[in-house]
Amino acid sequence: MKELEEYLNYLEYQKNYSKHTIMSYREDIEEFLQYINSENIKMLKITYDEIRFYLMYLNKKKDVNSTISRKISALRSFYKFLQNNSKIENNPFTLINLPKKEKKLPRFFFYNELEELFNTPKLNTPLGQRDRLILEMLYATGVRVSELVNIKISDISGDRTIKILGKGNKERIVRYGEYCEEILKLYLSDGHYKLNDSSEYLFLNNNGGQLTDRGVRYLLDKIIDKTTIEKKISPHMLRHSFATHLLNEGCDILTVQELLGHESLTATSIYTHVTNDRLKDVYFKTHPRARK
Repeated sequence: MKELEEYLNYLEYQKNYSKHTIMSYREDIEEFLQYINSENIKMLKITYDEIRFYLMYLNKKKDVNSTISRKISALRSFYKFLQNNSKIENNPFTLINLPKKEKKLPRFFFYNELEELFNTPKLNTPLGQRDRLILEMLYATGVRVSELVNIKISDISGDRTIKILGKGNKERIVRYGEYCEEILKLYLSDGHYKLNDSSEYLFLNNNGGQLTDRGVRYLLDKIIDKTTIEKKISPHMLRHSFATHLLNEGCDILTVQELLGHESLTATSIYTHVTNDRLKDVYFKTHPRARK
C-alpha cells in the first residue's frame, strides 16, 4: 500500500528509526489493514466505533494489554501522518484510550545461572568464542541486542569503552570489564579473523556476514538448551540482569539510567522494584527481630 510505504520511509529517513522498530510498525499496521479489508472497512474513512470493534478483535485473540497499546500507538502515529499529509481530516485514534499496562517485573538471571551460561560455549572454535563474547558483552554493557549486532570494531576503544548508536541515533559510551576484555582479545585475534578478517562488524554469522538480532536469539536458545537452566529466556534478560545486579551492588539509579540509554528515569525505575523485593526478602530472613 502506497500510504504505508510512504509512512515507513518517513520513519526511516526523517525520524531515523531503526530497522527493527520500522519492521515492528509494519507488522502492526499490516495486521490492522488485513482486518479492515476482511470487514470491508475503508482505511481513510474508519470511524471510532469501527476502531472499537478492532480492539474487541485484539482482545478476542488474547493480545495482552502491552501488545494492544503498542499496536494502537503505531496506528495513532500512522493516522497522524495521514492527517499531516491531508489524506484525512481527523485522526480517529486520538479518541482511543490505551489499556492499562500490566505491572510486569523484568526477569533476570541469578549469578549462578550466569556462570553456567558463560561456561557453556567452547572457546576452541570461532563460533564458541563469538557466542561467549556475546554473552559477556550483553551482561557487561547492558546494550540492547539491536545495538550489539551493529557494533563495529572501530567503535571499541583501548580504555574498555564502546561507542553505541542507540534509539533515535543517539550515541552513548558503555564500558566493559576484564572478563569481557579477555574474551574480546581472544575473539579478535582468532575467531573473528577466521570468520572474516575484513569485516568491520564485531559479531559475524557462520558465513562471515553481519550477525542479526534474530541470529542472536537463535544462538542463545541453542546455548540455553545445553544448560540446566529451566526458564524461558531472551537476550534482553542479560540487559535486565545488568541493571538489576548493578542496583543490588549499590549503584545509583541515575548512573544505571545513563548506562542503559534510557531517556526517562521511569523506564529505569522498574528495576528498583526487583531490588526492593530482594532487600525485603533479605531483611526478613536475616534481621534478628524481623520475625518471632
